[in-house]
Amino acid sequence: MSSSLERQQASFMSSMSAASSKLAGTKRALAPPSPSPSVGSVASAIAAGNGTPRKAAADRVDTPAHNIVYSQPAATGTGLSIITQVTYAIAWLRGKDEPRTYLEILGHLSGLHWSASYQEEFVEAMRRTREIQWIPDPNLSEQTWQSGTYLHRPKVPGVRNKTQLLAYLQKKTDASCVGVKELKDGWPDCEKAINELEAEHKILVIRIKKEGLPRYVWLDDPSLFHEVDPELKVMWQKVEVPGTDTIVQRLKAASQKPASEDPRDKMTSAPKAEKKKRAQRRTGKATNTHMEHLLKDYSHMKR
Repeated sequence: MSSSLERQQASFMSSMSAASSKLAGTKRALAPPSPSPSVGSVASAIAAGNGTPRKAAADRVDTPAHNIVYSQPAATGTGLSIITQVTYAIAWLRGKDEPRTYLEILGHLSGLHWSASYQEEFVEAMRRTREIQWIPDPNLSEQTWQSGTYLHRPKVPGVRNKTQLLAYLQKKTDASCVGVKELKDGWPDCEKAINELEAEHKILVIRIKKEGLPRYVWLDDPSLFHEVDPELKVMWQKVEVPGTDTIVQRLKAASQKPASEDPRDKMTSAPKAEKKKRAQRRTGKATNTHMEHLLKDYSHMKR
């Protein structure tokens, strides 16, 4: 028995040793990590006269295509539109009091290098614009696209100070107002003058509630202004005004019609009168007159 057990143990140990040798033969050896160059190694390589040091392994790796940044083409069409250039010209002329030639405008727009055909097209576009006034050259009998000067034409023409504003308001034939936004088109810093004229009671100003900025302007007469005693203002503010319902009741009690009464309420509360139905009139000429004796009512002759 002991000999059979020993033989089994010896065979088991031999099979285990054979399996371990097979696993050891198939095991893959891992490559050691490539060390990155240190500061000392780079400095020594440069000092030895080898030129630039070798690139690290990370530098030799191909860069992915999605990380490559390509150079973008220049936006060659930006700002070269005729409409855009005319807008810039209007903004520049708005701050000028004297007329300007087309060469001065092109110099501001950096357009002196434009072709002659493009410059002519630009000048024609300026002359068609309502915001720009073209002044022909009086010394020329025949005007060209290069002649004349240009001036900004504001929405409210000829108003750039307090005197001109009062004169413009006095010339108006109606009681319409003038918008401050329109005034700023030709007079950008008009708010200070508006505040001064309002303090002198020469104009009436409607302001925006939130910002307090002027919005509309009317002509005023300083002779109609009368200073009210501050004590009277305080007494006026202390007077209590009855409510709307109380005022309506008192007016009705005095047989007066309140102005706040809605006439539509009275119409809805009143009962609707019934319309009488009118009997339909029979029209047409009777043609059976020869049968009238047959159509008579003889019911009263029944027994």
